[in-house]
Amino acid sequence: MPTALITGGTSGIGKATAELLHARGYRVAVTGQNPDSVARAQSELPDDVLVVRSDARVLSDTDALMSAVSERFGSLDLLFLNAGVFRPAPLSDATEESFDEHTEVNFKGQYFTLQKALPLLNDGGSVVMTVGIMGIHRGSPGATLGAATRGALLAMMPSLALELAPRRIRVNAVSPGATDTPLMDKLGVPQEARDAMRANIPFERFGSVQEVAETVAFLASDAARYITGQDVTVAGGSGLSA
Repeated sequence: MPTALITGGTSGIGKATAELLHARGYRVAVTGQNPDSVARAQSELPDDVLVVRSDARVLSDTDALMSAVSERFGSLDLLFLNAGVFRPAPLSDATEESFDEHTEVNFKGQYFTLQKALPLLNDGGSVVMTVGIMGIHRGSPGATLGAATRGALLAMMPSLALELAPRRIRVNAVSPGATDTPLMDKLGVPQEARDAMRANIPFERFGSVQEVAETVAFLASDAARYITGQDVTVAGGSGLSA
């Protein structure tokens, strides 16, 4: 029975991926930092899903996470690095606190989670990282910190893919476009802005968390066993036209 660890797995894309993989026979562990979302995940996800409160910025939390995963499952077949923050602000308003938060969660946290998970990852396993198209594949005012820190994952992905190739561990990324997640509400995106975003998507709708989850599941599966070092865009054709 394959095993997956999903960081940032208590809501949105991460939670949808946990539900999908569990339904397909995976043993699943998820992490979250917010106590409320962790509590909701514990009540809403299947009882045998391991839900761990873990702050990606705190390496001792990551050590404890790996110990819990090792004790429960023994090893991992998929590591889905999905934890992240995005707090848009123009350059003139950026603070050192926001800079540090983005760097520590989006880059440092994911980097060291992968490092500490390596001893648990089975040969032939899969690593998938959430990157995203906003501010990375396409410019977006106010997205400099989110783009730089998520983009750092994309920059190191080819080197990681080569480094882990001797173990046949595949390293890929998934880049969602505008997706219907709670983040829209958290950011307070007004309806007019949502309508304008939707109008620029060739499929004329936002993506669903389930559609992104399906992509992650594919990248983790044997069907993708010859795919590594790739960034898969899930965005309904966004960015194809001028």
